[in-house]
Amino acid sequence: MKYYSLNNYLKDTFGCKVYKISLNAGCTCPNRDGTIDTRGCIFCSNGGSGDFAESSSLSISQQIDAGKQRVASKIKSGRYIAYFQAFTNTYGDIEILKKKYYEAVNHQDIVAISIATRPDCLSDEILSLLNEINMIKPVFVELGLQTIHEASAMYIRRGYSLSVYDEAVKNLKKIGVNIVVHLIIGLPNENKEDILESVRYVCSSKVNGIKLQLLHVLKNTDLADDYMAGKFKTLEFEEYLDIIKSCVEIIPNDIVIHRLTGDGAKKDLIAPLWSADKKRVLNAINNM
Repeated sequence: MKYYSLNNYLKDTFGCKVYKISLNAGCTCPNRDGTIDTRGCIFCSNGGSGDFAESSSLSISQQIDAGKQRVASKIKSGRYIAYFQAFTNTYGDIEILKKKYYEAVNHQDIVAISIATRPDCLSDEILSLLNEINMIKPVFVELGLQTIHEASAMYIRRGYSLSVYDEAVKNLKKIGVNIVVHLIIGLPNENKEDILESVRYVCSSKVNGIKLQLLHVLKNTDLADDYMAGKFKTLEFEEYLDIIKSCVEIIPNDIVIHRLTGDGAKKDLIAPLWSADKKRVLNAINNM
């Protein structure tokens, strides 16, 4: 199955293999600090979806160096993207965020920074800062949309409406950053056509990239409680492959596909257990 992968895009853009280093800036989230809710999204782990990120007790430079060491055996002279992954990375004191972004962007081995956030956490101050950083090195802003369907959004406790996403995309386009949108495949009560509607909508937004993330049920989440109570089932392997194939077929060639699956921390994974064998999943996708 042919598609424009992140790996190919990075090679085309930077002329070499580029690896992401997952960072933890010590941020929180309006869905956790009481601004919207205190429970977080229903699927979100204790690590704020940054379970593979470095420790927030380290400086950004120290986290980058630690991340480089993790892949040192694979890389001789690679370049890296500083990926602010855990929680909501545009949510917090603007001066603290500015210091951390600059520490990353000024690192000699970093070619770009990627910032995971929510569409409702892009103030004018933040947009101005992102614009400033983007003048130095490319900035990717990764928006956690997950679904366009309001019933699903309410169930997962997303905490904002689809119109907020539309406004965020419009504002990010004005400053010229690279926009990447996250969608979750396999949310409870969503069928294949629901998922394809979300994909079509994101593609019609004319964003730069899309991430298709398989729903994982992780320990110590409210989603896990619903799963254990038998309120929904996760996708079977063949179901997932069929949905992914249909998704790829409707994604335009100029939108980079950053992810077609995903792997939660194995120690926390409850379901689907087949997703723990990431090599098998990726091989099956590539052989379709």
